[in-house]
Formats: sequence, structure tokens, C-alpha cells
Amino acid sequence: MVHAAFQAQRSFILIASKHQQPAENEMPMLLKPISEKICEIQNFRERNRGSKVFNHLSAVSESIPALGWIAVDPKPGPYVKEMNDAATFYTNRVLKGYKDTDKRHVDWVKSYLNIWTELQAYIKEHHTTGLSWSKMGPIASAQSTSSAPSGGPCPPPPPGPPPVFEAETPKADSSLARSALFAQLNQGETITKVLIVITSNPYTYICMCVLERLGNGEGAKNCLSPYPAHLPSQPMRGEGEGASLLGKTWAQEYQDDVPNLTISETELKQVAYIFNCNRSTLQIKGKLNSIIVDNCKKLGLVFDNVVGIVEIINSRDIQLQVLGKVPTISINKTEGCHVYLSEESLKCEIVSAKSSEMNILIPQDDDYREFPVPEQFKTIWDGSKLVTEAAEIVG
Repeated sequence: MVHAAFQAQRSFILIASKHQQPAENEMPMLLKPISEKICEIQNFRERNRGSKVFNHLSAVSESIPALGWIAVDPKPGPYVKEMNDAATFYTNRVLKGYKDTDKRHVDWVKSYLNIWTELQAYIKEHHTTGLSWSKMGPIASAQSTSSAPSGGPCPPPPPGPPPVFEAETPKADSSLARSALFAQLNQGETITKVLIVITSNPYTYICMCVLERLGNGEGAKNCLSPYPAHLPSQPMRGEGEGASLLGKTWAQEYQDDVPNLTISETELKQVAYIFNCNRSTLQIKGKLNSIIVDNCKKLGLVFDNVVGIVEIINSRDIQLQVLGKVPTISINKTEGCHVYLSEESLKCEIVSAKSSEMNILIPQDDDYREFPVPEQFKTIWDGSKLVTEAAEIVG
């Protein structure tokens, strides 16, 4: 199914290499073959939740919307990386489960993630600021898909005409069509009915009911809302804006400047995944299995109890407050992280790597005392092995 999805994308890129950019209303039909393949893959994952390789299926399902880069303007490369990061959340689980028992799974993870790394390299070389359409030839339309060949590698963009003609060639208005298609992932059996598009305003989401309606000639139905749309099979259950429960995962994504996000009604088996939330505050009530904060900036997170681990990765300026207990907090690739521990969580282990400006605040006399986490280390050879210790921190 993944191979078929890439073949559909290759056909689309071939159309772009021989046609001028289409009118806005033609784009949904041109994108339909790709969107159908993406939906097929995501539905397959939903139908196999009991599979022993569900984490493998989830890694593919969560990242396959990266093929929507062809509609992202102006920087499709970073969008593919975001989808790759979404896959990494699940491939890390695969590695944890198989790294000591079956090397085939480890090799599969490396091979699969390399697909998106190679796609980023291709985009950077040929489509840095968005999909390159031909400056000559007919204007693309839905009929163009029937003549597109398949197979072989994706072609580079066609050479442009001499500079003298650039000002004379009108450019089709496609601010909507080349917007960030598929940026918000959706789950559930009804995914074949709804696709998500981010317009030039990153906080406006548009539901395009293309798969059912376009076949009947009804066109795409735009349903504007200020936050990500949620499918009927996965209703919003959090008290804050945009929180949704997908299986056992609470997802809080793409929230900016929201001071009162809340996730409640939590259960011990559930996890929380906070992605790309900036200048916002989130409170998680109850007891969870684990929490992951990924690619967030200036985020305040307050939670009650976690029985597993709290992970902060690829983030900046995070303030974390524990009200109850947590056994482990991991800080990775993060600049600026303040952790406020409770009396009950003083035995928490702090694991850090590739991070800076980390401080742990310990409750003392109705206040907090701040302790910096070492960032520099000293290593010496003692004659038989390397010995590493933290360098002293002045002040």
C-alpha cells in the first residue's frame, strides 16, 4: 500500500513536470489518488489494532500523510520532517521491544525512516519552496491523471524558460490548494470521508469531503473552524481546545497562545502526546501511563501523576510541574527546561541528553529552591576505564 501511494505521488509529480499549475478547484481531483492511498493505509491500521505489529502499522499510518508535501507552501521539507517525527514515536517502541530479540525489526525501522530522509533530500534539491510546476505546456486538470505514467524515480522539476518570459507568465492563484494538506492527522473508520487542510492561516482548518462528494460532482465542502476538526468516531473529550482521545493516546497538537488547555477523564493505561504547542499552558488531571512533549516552545505543563515516564524532546523553554508522583523525567534535545517537583516526587530520576539550561526546583519552606542540572562533563582515563563526572557548576 505504501508503494502504491508513492506511485500515485510520482504520477502527480510527472503531471507537474509537464503541465502548468491548475486552477484551485482542480486540485482536489488531482490529489484524490494520493489521498485515497493514504486513507487506505490509515484504515488498515485501524482495522488491526490487535496486531502484534501495531506499533509498526502506527509508524506507517502516522507518517504517510507526509506525501501531502506536494500541497505545502512554502516549505514542504520541514513538513515531511514533522511526519517523520510522528513515526519516530512508534518506531522507538518497536526498537524497545525488539532491539535485543530480533534484529529484523531494527533493520526495518532504519529502512522505513530512511524513506522520509531521502524524500526530504529530494524536496530540498528540487522543490525547496513548494512543488515546481512547468512554466509551459497545458494547464493541469483532472484529465491529466489518466495520461500520467507510473514506475521509476520521481523526476526533477522541468527547466524554466528564459528570465525574459517569467514576468509574462501568469501564476495561478493557489494559496489554498498548495497549503499544508494532511497536516492534521485523523484516525477512525470514517477517515475516508474527511481530509484536513491547513490554509495560509495556520489556525484555520478546512474539512474537504473529497472522497465521497467529488465523485458525485458536488465539489469539496469547506467546514471552517478555529481548531482541528475531529471525526465523529473520535469525539473531543478534553476540556481544553483541541484535545482528542485516539485509542489510548490523548493528543494535544498545534495549539498557540492558549492559556487554559485541560485534559481530564484520564486512565492509567493512557498516554498523552503534546506536539507543536507554543506559548500555552496545559493541565493534565488524574493518573496516566506516560507523557511526551515534542517540538513545543514556551509551554507550561502541570500534571498530577504518571506511573511511567515524562519525556521532553525537541523543545524549548518548557516549565513542568509535578503535583503528585513521577518516577522518571527524560529531557532530550531541549533548550531551557524548568522542572518543579512535589514532595512526593523527590526521588524522581532526571535523565538528560543534548540539552541545556535545565533546572530542577525543589520545594522548601513553602517556596522552591533551584538546582541547575550539569551540562558539562569531565572524562579521564584511570588506567583501566574511562571515568566521567559532572563538571562543577559555579553559583
